[in-house]
Amino acid sequence: MEKEKTEDQINSQTEDIPPKEEKIETELEAEKENKEDQSPESKITELEEKLVRQYAEMENQRRRYEKERDDAFEYGGFSLAKETLNLIDNLERSKITIEKDESIKNSEALKKIINHLDIIYKDMMSILKKNNIHPIDSIGKKLDPNLHQAMMEIEDEDKDNGIIIQEIQKGFMMKDRLLRPSLVAVSKRVMKKEQNLSENKEKNAEKN
Repeated sequence: MEKEKTEDQINSQTEDIPPKEEKIETELEAEKENKEDQSPESKITELEEKLVRQYAEMENQRRRYEKERDDAFEYGGFSLAKETLNLIDNLERSKITIEKDESIKNSEALKKIINHLDIIYKDMMSILKKNNIHPIDSIGKKLDPNLHQAMMEIEDEDKDNGIIIQEIQKGFMMKDRLLRPSLVAVSKRVMKKEQNLSENKEKNAEKN
């Protein structure tokens, strides 16, 4: 008996809920009535607002398209340029390895090889320059995290902290965009030995 009552209650509740189609029709009719009730001035104002919004969206899309187009034109060879830097690195490493080879050291053959490698290196740097790719100045500069990556610290008596004193790998810029940072060694300020000795003598004198 209770089961039958429960089913009757469910059926009665279900009957009270209007179908989705009826809801949509009701909403559309209400919206239509509201529009009909609007004055001509309010309708014009509403249309103007819609036009302004659509125009703003079109302007945003146009700006995005122009930026993407400009980036593709300006930096389209970014990935290729980055890969090309590996060739320059390998060329420099080869030069260092050959110069350290004892079997050809101080020979005419070594001089010719180094001369050819230097010519190739200059040609490659010239090609990069023509494409607005330039090496980053590092030596003697203050460490800039946006351009340089410090790999080690070297104690130095004459320089302040964070001055670049060695370039491990050359960094490059493509126009105003970082192609890769310079890997560098920076100075770590230490007191001069003479100063340390004099301070130690003063401390010993005070103790005695």
